[in-house]
Amino acid sequence: MSFFFIFFICYPLAALPLALLFLLLPVVYFAVNHVARYRREVVDGNLLRAFPELDGKQRRRLRNRYYWHLSQIAVEMVKMLLISKRALRRCYRCDDTSIVDRFYAEGRSVILMSSHYNNWEWMIVALDEMFPHHGVGVGKANSDKVFEKWVNRARTRNGTEVCFADSAREVFARYEENKIPVAYMMLSDQSPSNPKKCYVTDFLNQKTGFIYGPEHFARKYDIPVVYYQVVKERMGKYRVDIELISEHPNDEAPYAITRKYVELLEKTIRRKPEFWIWSHRRWKLKLDD
Repeated sequence: MSFFFIFFICYPLAALPLALLFLLLPVVYFAVNHVARYRREVVDGNLLRAFPELDGKQRRRLRNRYYWHLSQIAVEMVKMLLISKRALRRCYRCDDTSIVDRFYAEGRSVILMSSHYNNWEWMIVALDEMFPHHGVGVGKANSDKVFEKWVNRARTRNGTEVCFADSAREVFARYEENKIPVAYMMLSDQSPSNPKKCYVTDFLNQKTGFIYGPEHFARKYDIPVVYYQVVKERMGKYRVDIELISEHPNDEAPYAITRKYVELLEKTIRRKPEFWIWSHRRWKLKLDD
């Protein structure tokens, strides 16, 4: 089923101009929000816990804005299958890469910490072109292997490499021990798999566990850490803003890097909350107080 959907529906649609694809947005939005009601209980529960100060009407408005954004991301993921380098540069850019460029000149890798905010998929495709480093996206494997195969083909066709959590140690060791400067993209807002091996802090009005992997690798190999946020300038056009978290991770107090990341992420989300992925079961773990 996944093969049929991707090969016979998504690929023909991906050949269309992005502006033409956006004409499908109202149809996608209606199907996601009103027909399928995609993960409606998860979205409502997450918004209620994160924004208890909002009344029911305000949360419904926020939910509708989120589903409109999610529908747009779905359309842009289809376009990702065939988007050209030239088109991607117009749609997805970083105006100031000086922080990352300096680390490359020093022969150092960099860890780019971010989240599932705005269009994170295009960042993977653009990563190897955006910075002088070799780009590596580190993430979680998808349970649908057919979908994963075709999406990773799109993600990596501009040179970015993709690895998953089970091979991250080997990938870091290979590049760092051979002193090859790499930009490691790590979406660090994912729910940890083990409540005993995560950093727990207050985030969006609730106790939340965060994966410790980015800070672990930063300390192990003395890799600078940068936070980036994806800003939507208009539909189908994004800007990447970067901010230094730590140049020398081992000079920081324990968990300071992760804590700074959480602070920056919450500011990003509160500024425009509809652009974060509220349909993810982010708070499914039972955490000790």
